[in-house]
Amino acid sequence: MASTNNVQNTHISEKLRELHGALIEIVSVMNRPQRDEQMVREAGISLDRALFPLLVAVERLGPIGVVELADRAGRDYTTVSRQVAKLESLELVERRGSAADRRVREAVISPKGKAMTDRIDAAREKIGRAIFENWEEHDFNELVRLMRKFANDISGDIAGSARDPRETRGEGG
Repeated sequence: MASTNNVQNTHISEKLRELHGALIEIVSVMNRPQRDEQMVREAGISLDRALFPLLVAVERLGPIGVVELADRAGRDYTTVSRQVAKLESLELVERRGSAADRRVREAVISPKGKAMTDRIDAAREKIGRAIFENWEEHDFNELVRLMRKFANDISGDIAGSARDPRETRGEGG
């Protein structure tokens, strides 16, 4: 009996390339400065475009250290440190010592910052509703479910992703 592994592997390779292309397109759209400016405008807030993604990240991920925030933002630590200090001077975030490591200063959202991210969330919902208005509810729900699953899986140990899967199950030698 002939093996279907080669056909299956070819199909998966083609689909992975297609998935990667779609992800590049999505990330490219989301990283456009005009997109952040649109969100800030829709939210009716005044905030420097460079500070916008950091404020949202602190609200979603905080408390968070500046090193981790810089890593997630793909920016230099010193730049992010200055930008977090600017957010703190605007009273949008607060900085405090980490309970787990006293050497680390973490950023947390302030009440004023939370009010701003709530406005951003409302603007994001308005924009998102326009994008998905012609989607079937089932398709939208599946997208959300699968994106969450993908996000959970990809945010795992990236360094370990090239290892033999049996190693993570204790089957490797």
